[in-house]
Amino acid sequence: MSANPGTELRPVSSLWWVLALFGVAIFGLGVFFVASPHETLSTFTVIAGIFLLVDGILAILGSIFGKGEGRGLLALIGVLSAIAGLVLIKQPFSTLVVFVLIVGVWFVVAGIVRLVSAIGTPEGRGGNLALAGLDLVAGIVILAWPHLSLATFAAIIGIVLIIRGILFVVAGWELRKLGKESAAVASSGA
Repeated sequence: MSANPGTELRPVSSLWWVLALFGVAIFGLGVFFVASPHETLSTFTVIAGIFLLVDGILAILGSIFGKGEGRGLLALIGVLSAIAGLVLIKQPFSTLVVFVLIVGVWFVVAGIVRLVSAIGTPEGRGGNLALAGLDLVAGIVILAWPHLSLATFAAIIGIVLIIRGILFVVAGWELRKLGKESAAVASSGA
């Protein structure tokens, strides 16, 4: 433990804008999916792959810089997300069912891992529980109807991405606020 409690939080909280920017990008991607549900399957596959890759990288970074017992699980979901993203980018699928199954399984696994991680880590528990619930519901809905039309699938994914984008922007602003509070505590204790 350092002599000044505010110094531990400052480097991580200074990256609040990364979460907020990622949230805005996810929100925009969700709007694209909802507004353009008739794009080609390969376009959606590559875009989803990029999203999963970036989400995986952020989860891995969160596990490195975070605290608590759930760090290992967060790293696991980060690695799985990155692998799924690379598979989707390198091998855009020509059949919707394969794409739907990959994304549906990813949502369920991500939801379960985030749920377990949220239970084990008190920091950010509310946001992690919200993401876990969202991922689980999306995955279950998608896997329950694997023969969705591309337009329906795009709309479901778009709605999930819009909600995730909002959650990431909120998390970024909360991290910014926490950083400011930490800086105020550090300067008053100096």
